[in-house]
Amino acid sequence: MQKTRTTSGYAAAVQPVSTDAIQTGAEGLEAGEVRIQAADGRRIPAYRAMPAKKKGAPVILVVHEIFGVHEHIKDVCRRLAHRGYMAVSANLFERQGDVSGLTSFEEIYGKVVSKVPEAQVMADLDATAAWAAKSGGSAQLGITGFCWGGRMVWLYAAHNPKLKAAVAWYGRLGGPADELHPTTPLDVADKLKAPVLGLYGAEDQSIPVAQVEEMRQKLKAAGKTAEIIVYPGAPHAFFADYRPSYRKEAAEDGWKRMLDWFTRFGLGD
Repeated sequence: MQKTRTTSGYAAAVQPVSTDAIQTGAEGLEAGEVRIQAADGRRIPAYRAMPAKKKGAPVILVVHEIFGVHEHIKDVCRRLAHRGYMAVSANLFERQGDVSGLTSFEEIYGKVVSKVPEAQVMADLDATAAWAAKSGGSAQLGITGFCWGGRMVWLYAAHNPKLKAAVAWYGRLGGPADELHPTTPLDVADKLKAPVLGLYGAEDQSIPVAQVEEMRQKLKAAGKTAEIIVYPGAPHAFFADYRPSYRKEAAEDGWKRMLDWFTRFGLGD
């Protein structure tokens, strides 16, 4: 079961979609599916949005949740493009399968996500950054991601020395290791090569506040440029405006902090 394109609409597992779902237009943008040549020769589908009349825009890699590159992630790319960025979200599950039609979190994780090697993700993000720099973007690179993608943001910040800034939205910090997933963000807290902003919810049942505090202390002990914000009353996926977990105030504050973080570290105007 191989995925040949990004998802049209929302993934089946998140239906019905909330009436709060934000819809951002593509006016003034170049937006749509592209193909990215990976290191292993595979051409990975991705969604790219960028200002139509701005060349050399800073690049933001947008790392999707377990639902793949569905409409919410595409909308996030368009929002960033309207702020002057070239935003690209590659389908990092391309080799392992299509999650768009799977109807439960457990099925998505068991059939696809658990089989995606971290090393493959890092290589595909590198390939996406290289493609973007040659396709209308610049070498100025940032990254943001949500849930599964938030975890990958922490790992990528320890992987790529060319990264200027990173923002992780409720990315899991610990957990068991295995052959395909040998490290956790807690393991690489002292190895970060870029400033990281972490955005978390105090009521997130999958990421204990104590673990978030552990990460904060590890970053401080390592002398890393990082900041972690914990929103009172916010559950996991509080930015996901298409789901019941959405918390408007926390989401809007996090978005502003993200943009400020990118600007602070040399991405954007």
